[in-house]
Amino acid sequence: MDKAEKFWDRAAKNSDEKTERYDEAYIKIVDRIKKYLSPDKIVLDYGCGTGKITSKIAGDVKNIYGIDISSGMIRKAKGKAEYLNITNINFLHTTIFDDKLPTGSFDMITAINILHLLEDRGKTVKRIYELLKPGGIFISSTACLSEKKSFLSLIVFFFGKTGIVPHVKNLKFSQLKNLVSDKYFEILETEKIAEDPPNLFIASRKKQTL
Repeated sequence: MDKAEKFWDRAAKNSDEKTERYDEAYIKIVDRIKKYLSPDKIVLDYGCGTGKITSKIAGDVKNIYGIDISSGMIRKAKGKAEYLNITNINFLHTTIFDDKLPTGSFDMITAINILHLLEDRGKTVKRIYELLKPGGIFISSTACLSEKKSFLSLIVFFFGKTGIVPHVKNLKFSQLKNLVSDKYFEILETEKIAEDPPNLFIASRKKQTL
């Protein structure tokens, strides 16, 4: 088990106790995701955490898969789905590079509050492209700590350097847009979801040709 997995396993214990402002952001994200859903869709929720969003959109799709590197998060997600009697969710303790995930099999992939935590975002975006069906939708919502100087960004930078928290990349909105639209996707819409920290929602479609 690596440091990141250990960190998120510990965080899973209190991960659903969020402040009201974060709950409002999640409500906005769910509402915007649902615009792109239909009962015939198969969805992958990458970095699903405790299944907070996965469980909210499961009723709008055929099947949904939630994956996370934290076994603690997955346990809580499974418990939540069982409590809510949701039967079309499959939660898996794995990474997006798992060979068991078939290429070209998903209508949509969501990556909510995870891209800024990755060391190789380009490789991950390429993998998302490969897993999506032709014309598939990639939706992300990402904290961009370099967009606005704040005490939070300084704390994250300090603790990241000391190794107390996992890798966090301080992104700008422009960097995030370039990451998504550089080669593999065309952006359909963007919206600032939250102010502190600044969080950018992006809906994009898989390009037909590279």
